[in-house]
Amino acid sequence: MKIKSQRNFWSGLMFVIVGLAFAWGATNYSFGSSARPGPAYFPFGLGVLMAIMGALVWFASVTVETEDGDPIGAIAWKPLLIITAAVAIFGFLLPLLGMIVSLPLLIVISALAGDEFHWKDALLNTVILTLGSWLIFIKGLNLVIPLWPKFITG
Repeated sequence: MKIKSQRNFWSGLMFVIVGLAFAWGATNYSFGSSARPGPAYFPFGLGVLMAIMGALVWFASVTVETEDGDPIGAIAWKPLLIITAAVAIFGFLLPLLGMIVSLPLLIVISALAGDEFHWKDALLNTVILTLGSWLIFIKGLNLVIPLWPKFITG
C-alpha cells in the first residue's frame, strides 16, 4: 500500500480513531429508542458517521494520486496554543465572570490566533455570538449558565 496523500492519510486515520472512540464511549450510556433517544444516541451516531467519513478520506489517500504527495506542513504552534489557552480561560472564568464577560474574552483571544486580526471584526463577532449564545442557551434551552459576574449578582 502506497500513501498518495499524507494529509488525507493522517487526517482520515485521526477521524476514524476519534469517531470510534466517541462511539465506544457512548456505549456506556442508555441508547433509548428512536422515539425517545437516550444520551448515547447522538454521540454514538456522530462517532460512527465521523469514523465512516474518516475511512473515506483515508481510502482516498491510498487510491487517488496527487502530484507531490500532499506532505504535511509544520504544526502551527501559535494558533494552537492561543486557542487552547482561550478555551481554558473561558472554562475557568465562566463561573466567576458569567457569559457576558467570559464569552467576549474567548472570542477576542481566539481571533488573535489568526494572521488577519481586525478589532472591528472581532467586536462584531463578539456581539453576534454573545447575543446568539444568550438566546439559544439561556432563553431557548433554559440552561443554568451564569450570565453576569458573581460580584454583580451576589
